[in-house]
Amino acid sequence: MTRIDAKFSALKTANRKAFVAYMMAGDPDLETSFELMKGLPAAGVDVIELGVPFTDPMADGPTIQAAGQRALASGTTLQDVLDMVRRFRADDDTTPIVLMGYYNPIYSRGVDTFLADANEAGVDGLIVVDLPPEEDDELCVPAQKTGLNFIRLATPTTDNKRLPKVLENTSGFVYYVSITGITGAAEAQADHVGPEVARIKSQTDLPVVVGFGIRTPEASQAMAGVSDGAVVGSAIVSKLASGAPVAEVLDFVASLADGAHRG
Repeated sequence: MTRIDAKFSALKTANRKAFVAYMMAGDPDLETSFELMKGLPAAGVDVIELGVPFTDPMADGPTIQAAGQRALASGTTLQDVLDMVRRFRADDDTTPIVLMGYYNPIYSRGVDTFLADANEAGVDGLIVVDLPPEEDDELCVPAQKTGLNFIRLATPTTDNKRLPKVLENTSGFVYYVSITGITGAAEAQADHVGPEVARIKSQTDLPVVVGFGIRTPEASQAMAGVSDGAVVGSAIVSKLASGAPVAEVLDFVASLADGAHRG
């Protein structure tokens, strides 16, 4: 059982929804982002989704693209991200960490090397948005053989014919993208999302969490109310980018987490 599996099992036993927070490693620099990461569990975050900066982030909206550019400008590499996880694990061996990014940096490092390094650092799962299920032998299957969860995204355009293929090798949880388009593009609507989550849950026993378009505690609560949890990214990244001190960002995260936990 991975840390992700254990976390969702504990949440289910407590009849509590999950709050997943996304942040970009190295934004605006490694020390500031580590300070934020370190404070997330105490702010109520159940799973940390840690962005790996990449030069061509096709699935990300302007907010997270800009965060990635700031991280790259500060010199952040994949090795730095793994070192950040290792440093976090020195004081926290329970909070699940999911790396979210693109395949190129992993391919460049070498899949076997990356998977060994990720496991050693304390990574629990991967979201690699530019590898479709047809490429599962490339990374997904090897990752799961080493004990890492491979989390797949389902979207409003994932129809019933496509859904079984998406779910086939998914583990940990399913990430439902509540709106079509890029991150931070629009506001999600719970009445549209609820039936889609139910459709996915009819085909899998995995938890389904909802992300994209969630910017307020109220929206976090609404989305968690129709799923197993809420994911917030762009709103947190924006808060940090506005120049708010880390303590203020963490207060905002805590309000979002409280919303999800009441969902």
